[in-house]
Amino acid sequence: MSPIAAVRAAKVPEITLTFWVIKICATTLGETAGDAVSMSMDLGYLLGTAIFAVMFALAVSAQMAARRFHAALYWATLIATTTVGTTLADFADRSLGIGYAGGASVLLALVLAALGLWYRTLGTVSVASVSTPRAELFYWLTIMFSQTLGTALGDWTADDAGLGYGGSALVFGGLLAVLGGLYGVKSVSRTGLFWAAFILTRPLGAVLGDLLDKPIADGGLALSRYAASAALLGLITLLLVAMPQRAASAAH
Repeated sequence: MSPIAAVRAAKVPEITLTFWVIKICATTLGETAGDAVSMSMDLGYLLGTAIFAVMFALAVSAQMAARRFHAALYWATLIATTTVGTTLADFADRSLGIGYAGGASVLLALVLAALGLWYRTLGTVSVASVSTPRAELFYWLTIMFSQTLGTALGDWTADDAGLGYGGSALVFGGLLAVLGGLYGVKSVSRTGLFWAAFILTRPLGAVLGDLLDKPIADGGLALSRYAASAALLGLITLLLVAMPQRAASAAH
């Protein structure tokens, strides 16, 4: 591997089935942990967003300062994006009164704008290209917007569209299965499939998190947000220990 390839491989995980399993667990954790802080602790969406925004900034700074890929640091940073995404989306949709559809539309535009600016600046949005501080900033900004979008999209399908948490989970799970099938079609962009799947895993995690902790009257299982968050964090830790991740190669 060339020196440039080694740098590229140092900061991002290899995209495998394990990656997607952990990603779904992490996004589900983001929903339950975000709700635990804003709702169960009764801190509200604005203060919750401020708390998680600080955690996000610290995690991204540590990730960018690292010289090579560290699985625990990477996933801690990703979890930080999904917790701040949860409270930020709820603040915009509910506190500001934008609504789920409005919030999802604005955030989709932000995701596309981030990807567009990233591509225009660096000529690619491939994960394998994340080898410089500028590329990392685009990477984590895009991820943060996609996590926020996923929360709004999951709430919109579950509530406004009337699909409920279980129905929404089936819809997003089905769409991810379709993307998995398209992976075998050589003419389909692997980078495009990655970002589409990355975005869709967030609303799946959002509705799974809501399914776990929302009241039974609202279609949830009324589990403790604290217990659900602890269980999900334990599962992620177990997966990282049992199935160690390697850094992605530059040719990924």
